[in-house]
Amino acid sequence: MLEEKNDNLLNADGEQLNEVNGTLQTDYTAENDNNENEEAPVVHETEGQLPFAPKEILEAAKVAEEPEENTDNETAEQTKSLSAVESIDEANAEQGEDESHLEAEDFPMKNYEELSMDELAAELEKFAAVEKVMSVKDHVEEIRKEFYSKYNHFIEEKKDEYSHENNGDTSDFEYHYPLKSKFDALYNQYRDKKNTHFKKLQTDLKGNLENRLAIIEELKNVAEGGENIKDSLKHVSELRERWKNAGPIPRDKYNHVWNNFHFHIERFYDHLHLDREARDMDFKHNLEQKQKIIARVEELVNDEDISKAFRELQALHKIWKEEIGPVSREHREEIWNRFSELTKQLHDKREALVAKSKELEEANLAKKKEIIAQINAISEEKITAHNAWQGQIDRIEALREQFFKAGKVPLEVNEETWASFKDAVRNFNTVKNSFYKDIKKDQQENLNKKQALVEKAKSLQDSEDFAATTAIMKQIQDEWKTIGHVPRKYSDSVWKEFKAACNHYFDRLHAKRNEANHEELEAFDKKKEYLEQLKGFELTGEHKTDLDAIKKHIENWKGLGRVPQARRHIEGKFNKILDALFEKLSLSKKETEMVRFSNRLEQLSEGDDTRRLENEQLFIMRKIDEVQGEIFQLENNIQFISNAKGDNPFVKEVQKSIERHKEELKTWKDKLKQIRELKKQQQEGGE
Repeated sequence: MLEEKNDNLLNADGEQLNEVNGTLQTDYTAENDNNENEEAPVVHETEGQLPFAPKEILEAAKVAEEPEENTDNETAEQTKSLSAVESIDEANAEQGEDESHLEAEDFPMKNYEELSMDELAAELEKFAAVEKVMSVKDHVEEIRKEFYSKYNHFIEEKKDEYSHENNGDTSDFEYHYPLKSKFDALYNQYRDKKNTHFKKLQTDLKGNLENRLAIIEELKNVAEGGENIKDSLKHVSELRERWKNAGPIPRDKYNHVWNNFHFHIERFYDHLHLDREARDMDFKHNLEQKQKIIARVEELVNDEDISKAFRELQALHKIWKEEIGPVSREHREEIWNRFSELTKQLHDKREALVAKSKELEEANLAKKKEIIAQINAISEEKITAHNAWQGQIDRIEALREQFFKAGKVPLEVNEETWASFKDAVRNFNTVKNSFYKDIKKDQQENLNKKQALVEKAKSLQDSEDFAATTAIMKQIQDEWKTIGHVPRKYSDSVWKEFKAACNHYFDRLHAKRNEANHEELEAFDKKKEYLEQLKGFELTGEHKTDLDAIKKHIENWKGLGRVPQARRHIEGKFNKILDALFEKLSLSKKETEMVRFSNRLEQLSEGDDTRRLENEQLFIMRKIDEVQGEIFQLENNIQFISNAKGDNPFVKEVQKSIERHKEELKTWKDKLKQIRELKKQQQEGGE
């Protein structure tokens, strides 16, 4: 009696299979064998498993179920090898169910946690266009998880801001984020393709399973005889080709169906005595193919890219099982043990790589915990100024970037770590919003002040009195700079209004000055020409005639207009000529001084800058104070020598000095009177 590994399914004859000691049995007799001398079935390990065994061996196995106390190293190594093979079988069973998984390696996994929402949406758009939806399943789900984590955190921050601006009321909070709509549309596109794929896959899997079971049934009939050797060999070859192209089946049926097929293939060859030469040639070919696979696995064991090597090992296992037939009994156990041992070596390297990855995740977890601790520490710092809070916000933003770039953490603590991070940031925002809520009243007052300046600037932006308005507009701008922050939602609009009013006025002022500059250049050319003519002027010797002539030249010079600031040196040349002419006149010092001062006042009063006249007036007033002080001091000195005679030389000298200072004082007072009259005329003219 032979046992057949079969997961409680019917056998090829429709008989119910019975489980015995973890295996499944079906009756088999030698009556169907054509050769009376057919050897009894021998128990052997088939590709690392024992799917079929005689009943007496099974009975003996019951005794061996309980392990000996001292299990040797060889048994332990075999157990490890079997575990490595089983892990690959499980992976191949899963991938065999949907072969689109095999293309996943074309898309290396990124650290999606460090990408922004825009970058995550771009990645999803790329994967949504892939036809083999299951090849990108892990990528899409990872992207979806990271996007929604960041989106929910983003919305929480916006909600906190809304709460801050509306005194804690969030009942009407709404926030439209266009990128979220785009992301949802892309994910729905991918999900629809995946659902369509699964519906087709379920239908295909069922059909492929039925097809493979039918192939097994045909193979069993061939193995039991009924055809001549030539026809049976041809038939088995056709069945193997059909098996190879039969397509994926459900993963839970994968190993069972393959074991049955392989069992009947080996059974067919083991009973094929009439054409031993053909059988041995096939065995030899299969042995060569499996030796090539072993040689390749020996290379993969030393490959530095362990992940890539392990994926290729999975593919080689699939070829070993799916595409290559059995070998002779004498080589089966040896070649399979070698293949299993190499599989174990590469599997151990992969486990070490996984362990190293785990260590890296633990290190990332430590980094993220430290970042969370830093955020909590910042939240506890006492900050009382807006500028300082801006610095705190920048620090938190930098820590957020570090958190997202820190890398993956162990899956079992991922949600907990993310929740702790969100709580830390939320606590910071709560403290920050509390501060800004306290200064909201001040911001509203600042807004009122700035709006008042906007209205004032608008009222002056079309003024034609540039001399007076320019100073006011500059004062408004200076005052604006001293006012603090306003509520964020009004900041841009109130600044744009103010800036527009100021720009409108100063653009008009500059246009006016540009027009005046042209006139000033013309005045410079005329004064330059007049200066050349004045150099040839000669006095007649008649005092009144010469004085009138000089005054006429002054009047003509003033009538030529104002010259550019950069070329006002020409005024100095004109004044030097006047000084020379006055020296030749027999005028009193005071008269000469007053004529010169009148000319100076005319020059100072030109243009929009009233500060020059103000400075001149302050200078004269200081001189008056100085001269009065000197007169007082001199008169006080005379009192100390009141007993001296009137003809005392010292007394006479002091008296003369007092008289000179009084004359000088009268001159300064006349200048002050003249400048005040000029300013009064300017004010009346401005009105």
